Amino acid sequence: MTHTLKKTALCSSCEQAGGKMVDFHGWLLPVQFDSIIAEHKAVRNAAGMFDVSHMGQIRVTGADAWKFLQHISCNIIKNTPAAGTYFHILTEQGTIIDDAIAFCINETDFLVVVNAACIDEDFAWLTKQAATFAVKVSNESDQWSMIALQGPTAVETADKILPGVLDLLRFHIKEISLFGAKGYVTRTGYTGEDGVEIMLPNAQIETLWSTLLKLGVKPCGLGARDVLRLEAGYLLNGADADQTKTPYEANCGWVVKLTKEEFIGKMALETKKAAGFATKLRAFKLKNPGVPREGCKVFYNGVETGTLTSGTFSPLFKGIAVGYASTEIPLGAEVEIEIHGRKVPAEVVKTPFYKNRV
Repeated sequence: MTHTLKKTALCSSCEQAGGKMVDFHGWLLPVQFDSIIAEHKAVRNAAGMFDVSHMGQIRVTGADAWKFLQHISCNIIKNTPAAGTYFHILTEQGTIIDDAIAFCINETDFLVVVNAACIDEDFAWLTKQAATFAVKVSNESDQWSMIALQGPTAVETADKILPGVLDLLRFHIKEISLFGAKGYVTRTGYTGEDGVEIMLPNAQIETLWSTLLKLGVKPCGLGARDVLRLEAGYLLNGADADQTKTPYEANCGWVVKLTKEEFIGKMALETKKAAGFATKLRAFKLKNPGVPREGCKVFYNGVETGTLTSGTFSPLFKGIAVGYASTEIPLGAEVEIEIHGRKVPAEVVKTPFYKNRV
C-alpha cells in the first residue's frame, strides 16, 4: 500500500528553491537546500528560515483554560497575556508524551504549539483530560502555516515586515496582521539563536516566504536544524524523550514543579525522584574524527553503559551526541562511542554545547 505524504503549503516553494525533499514523520519536507554546513553558517552568523508548518497548534479556550493547562502540565503555566511557557505533557506514570509551548493570548484563550509527530496523540490526550473542565480543545493545526526565522540578524530582518517585533520579549507571542491576514509572531527558537516564528493562514505563507527570500534570508532544511538544535542542547521528541523517560531522566528536571498542588504524573515523579535514576541523558564530544549517530553504544572503562539517542557532525565541535548513560560517570570522564564497529574516544560534557549571544 502506497503511503501518501502530507505536504505543507510551502512544499512547492521549497522545491522551487532547490529543496531536497524527504519523508519526515509522514510529511514531505526539505532536508537541505544548499549544504547543511552552509545553512548552519547562515543561521549562526546571519539569518536562515525553516518551513515548520508541520508543527501543530492546539487551541484551549474557556473559563478553565489556565486551570486545565496547569493540570496537564508539569510546569507552572504563565497566564499573563502574551507570555509563553515551555512544558512537558506527561502520562500518569510521569513519562513524556510531548514537549510543547503554551502561549497565553488571554486568560481564557491559550495557543499550544506541539510537535508534528504528536499532534493526533496530544489532541486525543488533551480532549480526554478536558472532560471535567469548562474548556474547549480544538485542533487548529491544518489552519496554520509557520516559518521559523533564526539567527543573529533574524529579528532585525523580521522588523522590516513586522515593525515593532524588536520589542517582542523572548518566549512571548504577539497577534499580527500581515498580507491581509491575521496571525501570530512568537520569539522562541529551536536553534540556539535569537529569532521569531511567524504563523499565518496557509493562503498567505508563500507570500511571506518569497518576501523573506527577497530580503536575503537563506532557506534551511531539517539537516541544519538538527545540528543547530543539538548544539543548543534541545530535545528531539521521540528520540531524546519518549514515554519511557521522565523529564528528570531527559535532563529537564527544571521543567517539573513539584510544588504545584497537582498535575498529571506528579505522584509518579515524586516516587521516582526519591528512588533516584540509574541513567540520564548525558552529552558527549568526540576527541577523534567520527560521526556519532542514534543507536551507537557508549562504553566506560570497557563496559557498555549507554546508547546514543542523537548524534551528528557539528561544524563548531566536530562529533557531538547525547544519549542515556549511567549517572555515575563523572563530567570530564573519557568514554568510548562505538561507530561502525570502531570505538572512538569521547569526553562527557555539559549541555548546551553552544550558547548563543542572546
